Amino acid sequence: MRKTLLVNGTVVNEDRVFAADVLIEGDRIARIDAGLPASVADQVIDVSGCHVLPGLVDDQVHFREPGLTHKATIATESLAAVCGGVTSYMEMPNTSPPTTTRQSLEEKRARASGRSHANFAFYLGASNDNLEEIKRVRRGEACGIKVFMGASTGNMLVDNPDTLERIFAEAPLLVATHCEDSPTIWRNEASFRERYGEDVPMAAHPAIRSAEACYKSSSLAVDLAKRFGTRLHVLHLTTERELALFDAGPIEAKHITAEVCVHHLWFDESSYPALGARIKCNPAIKRSEDRLALLEALRSDVLDVIATDHAPHTLEEKQRSYFEAPAGLPLVQHSLQMLLEHHRAGRLTLEQIVRKAAHNPAQLFGLEGRGFIREGCFADLAVVDLGRPQRVTTESLRYKCAWSPLEGMEFSATVVMTLVNGTVVVSNGELVSDPCGRALAFSD
Repeated sequence: MRKTLLVNGTVVNEDRVFAADVLIEGDRIARIDAGLPASVADQVIDVSGCHVLPGLVDDQVHFREPGLTHKATIATESLAAVCGGVTSYMEMPNTSPPTTTRQSLEEKRARASGRSHANFAFYLGASNDNLEEIKRVRRGEACGIKVFMGASTGNMLVDNPDTLERIFAEAPLLVATHCEDSPTIWRNEASFRERYGEDVPMAAHPAIRSAEACYKSSSLAVDLAKRFGTRLHVLHLTTERELALFDAGPIEAKHITAEVCVHHLWFDESSYPALGARIKCNPAIKRSEDRLALLEALRSDVLDVIATDHAPHTLEEKQRSYFEAPAGLPLVQHSLQMLLEHHRAGRLTLEQIVRKAAHNPAQLFGLEGRGFIREGCFADLAVVDLGRPQRVTTESLRYKCAWSPLEGMEFSATVVMTLVNGTVVVSNGELVSDPCGRALAFSD
């Protein structure tokens, strides 16, 4: 069993920041202590001046496989993830075909095996006609049930009220919701079409995908969860108004939780003139007041999880007109650096970042041995240098789509190394190992 020792680092874990060495035996953390001798290991890595964080657990990504691999693949996007310190991800079901059966879940796991650089799990997607599949799925087959309560395509929009109630009443796993009210959006689209025809400006997106549309849907989800006792996780909140639906407190005490994504903490409506469709996403990036309220809700423990909703499209697709340009943007390579900029500005502490982007998603989904730097846990680690700037260039991107809304941005911190299951996968931006991601295991 190979032994690796990280020395002279500063560990960030469970609300503590402390100097310690980390000894890894095989795929697990064996000891965390100061002054461990080099003789205990086969390989010693000096991480002086760096912080050692648990690898991030991203509970919402779209890696586009199968069926949309001209945009992305499990291999390319998981490499981008580990380059950014994300060591585990949960992938969404709106692929082609959609992941709405247990068989399609098995096929996705087979695709990821041996090809994913990060650890992986997949959601089972809900539709108006797959309730029996939802009732039969078990923990480990899927990480949760994804319900599009509006604003989806194909057969993944669950708009039958009776079906929606039965999903909330009978789902055996956590229900994760995308909350936007489609009739409200359709009315807003019609209004803007009357004014602009098909040439609607991108800056209209937050008015079309409005705060009203979000609140109407998210409040329905919360009401259903309270009525049926559902374990509910509301994804990518974007508005100040929605925050009133959720309680402050530790995640362990909650049956209804909420997530925010890095782009909704970073951009606001002032970003549309320069970036246009590059930041078109659903739900929409909205007002600066919303962005600031979301940050405060993180600090006060109203919001529980930070994710990316990584959703790549080709640049050609993004250059289309408003109604034709797809929604979504690539983010997983830079989410940790974005959060570290908030730390540098005094908006978030390192402990808060680790709690919301690693500890809490691991606890929420019941991941076995992930999300913490603890003896006995898997050695999924991100080593960051808070004093080493890094500029985002097109050449540095690992996404298959080969663009980012952050191009030209200089971050003040760099992810210098990522370990997955005890293996150094990325060092100084270079891939140094074969894919070693594993299917995530879940506790009962």
